[in-house]
Amino acid sequence: MRVLVMNCSPVKNGATAEIVHIISDCLKQRCDVKSVCIDDFDIHYCKGCRSCHTTATCIQHDDVERVIMEYEWADCIVSVAPSYWADIPGQFKAFIDRCTPWCNTHEPHAVISRGKKGYAVALRTGPSMTECDRVIESIEHFYGHLEIECCGKLGLCAIENKEEVQKRKNEIVEFCREITL
Repeated sequence: MRVLVMNCSPVKNGATAEIVHIISDCLKQRCDVKSVCIDDFDIHYCKGCRSCHTTATCIQHDDVERVIMEYEWADCIVSVAPSYWADIPGQFKAFIDRCTPWCNTHEPHAVISRGKKGYAVALRTGPSMTECDRVIESIEHFYGHLEIECCGKLGLCAIENKEEVQKRKNEIVEFCREITL
């Protein structure tokens, strides 16, 4: 099984990256794993021109197709996103918006291979799970439009920094045991 673990935060070395690292290390024991960070890609904002609704391609040329190639490579995608004001970070939202050519909301549309599974992990600094649920819902909504089967989720509250992540490592490892093909 090939697994893509995506850091949906623009911070390459923070708490989200630490969770990506734990998940990647755990899954490497039984899978071929790649980890990427949304900040490693140059992704422009959607122009809202809707040309992709008739052409199934975007008029812009940046790194969106490189990320889609990573999605295509993977059998399973694990998206790890922090809560930024009760939703996904803007950089990840820009990527999602730019994936409209691959979304099943219009015809024609480009497609990624079928049969992929998706998992969502959300983290936030505060104690309420409501914000994590909202982040997870955004990821699962995106997966649905790419026809990626939503298979599991994990919400982690009260995560202020990497040290807080380490205190929750057993919970993250347990979540990894649920990731199957």
